[in-house]
Amino acid sequence: MRDDICTIPVSEVFETNDGCPICRMISTVENRIIDYIMGDAMMEPDVRIETNKVGFCEEHLNKMLSRRGRLQLALMLQTHIDEINNTVFADSIFNSAAKKGEKAAKLHDSCFICNKIEFGVSRMIETIYRCYENEKDFREMFNNQEAFCLPHFERLIKGTDKHKMKRYGGDFSKNLTRITSEYSKKLYDNVSEYCKIYDYRSANGEKKSDEIMYSVEKVVEFLNGKI
Repeated sequence: MRDDICTIPVSEVFETNDGCPICRMISTVENRIIDYIMGDAMMEPDVRIETNKVGFCEEHLNKMLSRRGRLQLALMLQTHIDEINNTVFADSIFNSAAKKGEKAAKLHDSCFICNKIEFGVSRMIETIYRCYENEKDFREMFNNQEAFCLPHFERLIKGTDKHKMKRYGGDFSKNLTRITSEYSKKLYDNVSEYCKIYDYRSANGEKKSDEIMYSVEKVVEFLNGKI
């Protein structure tokens, strides 16, 4: 397929066939953003202004904390805490208890990294629709994927627009449903086999495959969108 600045990230994700491609896409984008935040972005005033105002969610704070670059994180948190002190805890007659609560809630519910991931992934998903409609090689890669998790199946199926995909919208929905439903049925079979291990009627000592032994984790990943 023809690679350009829009399709390179998407085509690279779909060249691999292991789990949900949208999960892989999000993981790739997330890692790049965290690397950026913990690196060059620390010295960019525009980024620091935004991170000071928006902050980070618990998940991404913990991921940054687990990486090298503790000083970079400390410097970002220093100015972020200063922003909180000057807004949420500002000593002003106009900053009532209700206002303090609203400001704190707004900060608690926002995340710079989550926002950037959504910005990037939403555009990459639009590229998926466009590539499926226009590129035969991409359709083949998409149709041969192993799985889509349930949340990303939902997002892709709901975003299918007959005005955007006039020729291949039906094929897209059919193949997306086929791949996801087959994976879901496979999970059911595996977790059913796992449950049988604890049935007194089952053969004791029979060795089970990793697919069966880790089937509970796989179902959770499928439901949560992390496969």
